[in-house]
Amino acid sequence: MANNQETIQQVPLDSLSEPFYEGSVQRLYAINDEPKYMVTETTAGGSVFDVGTIFSIEGSDVARAVFRHVLYTNLSKPETWIEVKDAVQNAEGLDPKIRDILLEGVIEKLCSVGGVTHHCGMVDAVTGSVSHEGLPENESAYNIVRRYKIEKPDQDSFLKHPFYDYSKFGSLDKNVVPLECIVRFGITSGSSVFRKYLKLSESEQRKFEQELGANGPLVAWEYLNTPIVDFTSKYEPEDRAVTKQEAHNMSGLDGETFSEMGKLAVLGGWAVRVMVEKMGLKLWDLKWEFAKDGDDLVFVDTIDTDSFRATSVLEDGGDKIVIHYNKQAMRDYYKIAHSDWLGSINEAKEEARITGVPFVDLLRSRQDAGDAPQDPTVDQDFMAIQVDKMNLIKDCILGIRDGSEVSGALADCGKREVDFYTSNGQRDALKNLNGLG
Repeated sequence: MANNQETIQQVPLDSLSEPFYEGSVQRLYAINDEPKYMVTETTAGGSVFDVGTIFSIEGSDVARAVFRHVLYTNLSKPETWIEVKDAVQNAEGLDPKIRDILLEGVIEKLCSVGGVTHHCGMVDAVTGSVSHEGLPENESAYNIVRRYKIEKPDQDSFLKHPFYDYSKFGSLDKNVVPLECIVRFGITSGSSVFRKYLKLSESEQRKFEQELGANGPLVAWEYLNTPIVDFTSKYEPEDRAVTKQEAHNMSGLDGETFSEMGKLAVLGGWAVRVMVEKMGLKLWDLKWEFAKDGDDLVFVDTIDTDSFRATSVLEDGGDKIVIHYNKQAMRDYYKIAHSDWLGSINEAKEEARITGVPFVDLLRSRQDAGDAPQDPTVDQDFMAIQVDKMNLIKDCILGIRDGSEVSGALADCGKREVDFYTSNGQRDALKNLNGLG
């Protein structure tokens, strides 16, 4: 299967009708007379704590769309995977058994013909022409992708107990596999898996480590000697963590293909890892989705700086502080600067669990009555730092600035961020979230 579909040469943006899907980070548009394809628009808006879009980072729509275009284009090229293979071969601390597993089978095909993705190109913001390789003269927030069917599991019941029936997925094709594949190269202090781990008894922790595939106890802000792949449901009302056995049963894939999907997730993660390490950053985790298309597993869905966790460490005034280069920086800002607002969100979520009323409806009702803080406005000095981070990453992946120059400039952004919190009397709160002992 070709990775870049050159059948679509032009999509005038003024010809697009209303989006058939609109989320917090992207909009999707149908293309007239091209039912197998669609246009994705990356938005500048951001959502945290599931409350909807409450902030916007200027230029992030184009920057994230560019990252997506460059990454997916690179995944289709054999030379990308040759670089990944070399990185895996030379990775320090990697479990030798895992190294051998990753370097056999699918990696040889990737190094020969490249990976298969749903990505087809970026639309020129002015002319509407589609660039299948390289960037258009006028960058945009619009990309072209192949469409794959989204099938949801059937809901059934066992006696009076409800469950989701995934049996039909074994006979489907050209559909999105109903799983999110989460790849973790290390464990961060704020990750959901680490928070869950800390609540377990010692014996439960050992079982949890085994299920994850970890070779020992989980320690925050340390790389693992074997990457972890875990799964969540995708098309149930709420995402839930599932075991690998359950994930296999849900996927509709045979055992060999399911195992291949796990390798692809890790190797694809390593491709992103190679990209960000050139900027002096460390990749901790990211998520993938895949589609089944005949004999191919296809990389699909959004992948940009909002969908993975990359950090650096700033040494400042005797402190070591983790600096985030994705949406986590915004989450932490709200936690530190607007803890009262976050507290009202958590109260609404707790009431929602009891009453069944959507927590956002409860929150908005309280805000309208003056009983909860309004959604806060982000300080412009802090926002300016996030804009600079985004533009620096964009410049690096486009080759406008080399990795060492960008690495130094990103470190300067980290220093500005710490200084922002320090000047506002919030340095201790920042250290509590992201300080290394």
